[in-house]
Amino acid sequence: MSGLPTDWEQRAQEPQQAGFVLGLDVGSSVIRCHVYDRAARVCGSSAQKVESLYPQTGWVEIDPDVLWIQFVTVIKEAVKAAGIQMSQIVGLGISTQRATFITWNKKTGNHFHNFISWQDLRAVELVKSWNNSLIMKVIFFFCDLDIIVFFLLFLIDEYILYNIIGLIYVNMYILMICFYAQMCWSGIITSLISIPLSLLPPVRDTSHNFGSVDEEIFGVPIPIVALVADQQSAMFGECCFQTGDVKLTMGTGTFLDINTGNSPQQTIGGFYPLIGWKIGQEVVCLAESNAGDTGTAIKWAQQLDLFTDAAETEKMAKSLEDSEGVCFVPSFSGLQVFFFKSMAITDIFLPHPNLYIYHSVTLKFEAEKLCSDGNSFIMQMTSDLINENIDRPADIDMSCLGAASLAGLAVGFWTDKEELKKLRQSEVVFKPQKKCQEYETSMENWAKAVKRSMNWYNKT
Repeated sequence: MSGLPTDWEQRAQEPQQAGFVLGLDVGSSVIRCHVYDRAARVCGSSAQKVESLYPQTGWVEIDPDVLWIQFVTVIKEAVKAAGIQMSQIVGLGISTQRATFITWNKKTGNHFHNFISWQDLRAVELVKSWNNSLIMKVIFFFCDLDIIVFFLLFLIDEYILYNIIGLIYVNMYILMICFYAQMCWSGIITSLISIPLSLLPPVRDTSHNFGSVDEEIFGVPIPIVALVADQQSAMFGECCFQTGDVKLTMGTGTFLDINTGNSPQQTIGGFYPLIGWKIGQEVVCLAESNAGDTGTAIKWAQQLDLFTDAAETEKMAKSLEDSEGVCFVPSFSGLQVFFFKSMAITDIFLPHPNLYIYHSVTLKFEAEKLCSDGNSFIMQMTSDLINENIDRPADIDMSCLGAASLAGLAVGFWTDKEELKKLRQSEVVFKPQKKCQEYETSMENWAKAVKRSMNWYNKT
């Protein structure tokens, strides 16, 4: 199967097609699909909740059969909501949560187990033993990379791709186990960690002609022309194309990504290197840091009936001057950057009993230093803390938009990245209103709370 043209100029010379592109994102909490027109407007949408399974403490799984049905359903419903025909779709871009993996029989297509979520902690001790081994120390010395989660086998995008075209490809974003210059798997490193190279799928560009959906599924063969990881997709959707551009996303987790240009940066200060996207000769690298339980904390509070709709939390938080010293440590799946403590406990610290529900909501926001592309309270506080302007887009489903943008560029639906930048619309720009020093006491107290939450659980 041949790939698409390898540079933007050649694609721009191709005749533009009428129709629409699909952007689909398989997130940790929601799977959603949007139909976009040439102005990058959403014409139709559909979303379904992704149900996580918790068979044991620390284990997080997703039923692949249910997820596959949801994948097909949201596409059909989004196209129907747009009032168009499947034959009008010129390309499909797919964005997926990262590090959630599965294995299956390549002959029968039957999976051996559920998806193991990126939030799953069952391999923590294995990862620690790898990181402390002599072999890994040698790898770290030469590569200056680290393993934060368990090794990846087949991810959600490969599983979906196999189900719709019968082939397996992967878009590369993990630098730990690939040669950066050649953008291929490292046989040396995979052999050192006992992963057969034959198990790993071929590496392809982020924007590539992966094939077409079997027409029995949607009635027509829709081209799949982009596969991308969710945070990289959001980065592309935000039009963070220049070195130094920064994207901040709050979903199930919070992710801060920096465009570092065409070369990977060293692992430093809690940031780890990733490949953002590769299209032809263009390779863009990112430095990323994350916190794992942002949306999880909001969902947890919702289940406690602290509020009905997450949209209520902004008004509740703004009604108070501060959280009056209350500290909340959201570590339902352990603490990530900078601590990497899987045995930490979620905890609430109350300085006195005369506190009520609104303080509980406010403390959730103050617990996260880097938060949200959707909540004005959080965005303003973040702007104050970093003393920088923050531009919130009108369309906040950036992973869907990024996947659609990559697909649209691939088929000539849009000309180039400059056109995408012109189509991007800002809703509001948050500017610093307080000095970061005003938050020092709150930050110091929260840091103390974090330390007291560490190493709560036994390894067993």
